Amino acid sequence: MRIMLADDQDRVRYALRALLAVQTDVEVVAEATSVADMLEKAGDYRPDLILVDWKLPGLAMSAALPALHRLCPGSQIVVLSGTPEARAAATAAGADGFVSKSQPPDRLLDAIHACQALISLRETAEI
Repeated sequence: MRIMLADDQDRVRYALRALLAVQTDVEVVAEATSVADMLEKAGDYRPDLILVDWKLPGLAMSAALPALHRLCPGSQIVVLSGTPEARAAATAAGADGFVSKSQPPDRLLDAIHACQALISLRETAEI
């Protein structure tokens, strides 16, 4: 699965890369540090999954997520946030999943595996 990381904090992207590096069938294909950067790279790389920080600088996520879905209709979007209260807003904006940054890494891996399963089902249905 091809993944794009979108977070303005270097240490968060580094931690995500390290977590994903030991996973099989996962490849980080792009990283973004702002909404504009995310939209541009998503269009260029067409990742299967986009892990995005709810507070990514630039356009509000409530507007950015619908734009991202239009740009990459086949991509799954999982929002990461340090504030669990952002879950409802992220879901309303079109996020396919939500993981609080305060949760253990296993929760993020569970969300990634759920996205992998959904993508596999979608590909099987297209055959």
